[in-house]
Amino acid sequence: MKYDILLCGVGGQGVLSIAAVIASSALTEGFSVRQSEVHGMSQRGGGVHAHLRISDTTIASDLIPSGQADMILSMEPLESLQYLDWLNKDGSIITAKQPFKNIPNYPDIEKVYTAIKQASHKAKIVDSANLAKEAGNTRTENMVLVGAALDAIPVSKQAVEDGIKSRFAKKDPRLVEINIKAIELGEAHK
Repeated sequence: MKYDILLCGVGGQGVLSIAAVIASSALTEGFSVRQSEVHGMSQRGGGVHAHLRISDTTIASDLIPSGQADMILSMEPLESLQYLDWLNKDGSIITAKQPFKNIPNYPDIEKVYTAIKQASHKAKIVDSANLAKEAGNTRTENMVLVGAALDAIPVSKQAVEDGIKSRFAKKDPRLVEINIKAIELGEAHK
């Protein structure tokens, strides 16, 4: 088994957090994990991407070969389209619905949604901002998207919840509950 996820978004949206939670969950379940080093994270507003590879055998490279990603998991709709060359023909796209308009000529959002749906028959455009608000913290949009991806990624919900606990319990125990609720709301999104 091999599962490759290209994570993308804009600096400050939590791309590294979701990569860390999914990676630690996969490690807990005995998988090999490789993750690319991400550059430019400190530049809020700039495009960011990371490669996350999960396998039940040894993984030779941190980078996903072109055309081989099983999923693009995106915090921003237009960013998901930037990485289509990595997606395999049966791959899925899961993206936030709300745009982060960091460029002056951001295209019409309905055209972006149409392009996403045309790029993958397994596309999910998730109203993650409103679901995060419902979870109790607007900064949990990234975990809403992880929840929306749970039916496809090869890690259990329990492992993801355990990853959230280990990542957030020391910062603030309330964050654990809020992030788990965000996962559940994303998982319920159809």
